[in-house]
Amino acid sequence: MPSTELLWVAALAAGFLGSPHCLGMCGGIVTAFGMSLQQLSATQRWRLTITYHVGRLLSYASLGLLIGWVGSAALAPLAQTFWPRGLVAAVLVVIGLSMLGLPLLNALERLGLRLWQALAPLRKRLFPLNTLPRALGAGLLWGLLPCGLVYGALLLAATGGTAMSGAGLMLLFGLGTLPMLLLTGSVTQWLNQRIRRFKLRQINGVFLILAGLWTLSPLMMHGDHSQHMNHDMSQMDHSQHMNHDMSQMDHSQMNHDMSQMDHSHMNHDMSQMDHSQMNHDMSQMDQQPTTTTAP
Repeated sequence: MPSTELLWVAALAAGFLGSPHCLGMCGGIVTAFGMSLQQLSATQRWRLTITYHVGRLLSYASLGLLIGWVGSAALAPLAQTFWPRGLVAAVLVVIGLSMLGLPLLNALERLGLRLWQALAPLRKRLFPLNTLPRALGAGLLWGLLPCGLVYGALLLAATGGTAMSGAGLMLLFGLGTLPMLLLTGSVTQWLNQRIRRFKLRQINGVFLILAGLWTLSPLMMHGDHSQHMNHDMSQMDHSQHMNHDMSQMDHSQMNHDMSQMDHSHMNHDMSQMDHSQMNHDMSQMDQQPTTTTAP
């Protein structure tokens, strides 16, 4: 698995640099929320606003906890394979391409829209958001707002390795969105302009793509290393096989030579024995006396 710090940075950067998108999605909600607080004091408005965002962060963290648990259970049998790292790399690339403008997560948004529409009656009951429980409930519900950026962060949470890591990643993502949604209108407009002017969202998209490719690089290097090792092992096996054949040939040649030596030695001994025996017989015949018969 890639380093936890990389996932933290990716989640926080996706939240902060993607926050202009959040402003477009949630800006109307925040405006309606502000209008419902006009009759309250500044202190009460800040308390309710903070409570609303606490609810939203809790919603993100709860979703991250659930998705992280599902992801860790699904990836546990594959922990010793390339799949966990490969999945993290794929998610980082998908989020990066989405931040560059590719509609890769639109299908997930359409699915989330059905749930969001089903929650419409419950959302209406919460207004006006003039009490802490209402503000907290609204924040919990608005964490379910269909948003491709949120779904990308959830995919990242699924690869965190544990349920707590998934919750932490989603919490960091939510914290990244806070500045754009908490600051005053003039500051928000200035920050939004700077993010768009310097194309920070696109830069972050490129960063995430490169991070995904970097995460994938050890797998590619491992594949090349495995092929090299297999090639070396094949050469070693071939060399050992040749040595074995040469050894067998040497033993066979030695046995053949020994056989020839044995046969030559035996023939030589036999020849010596035959000549010795013949000489002995001839000697005995020469020594026998000659008998003369009388007429």
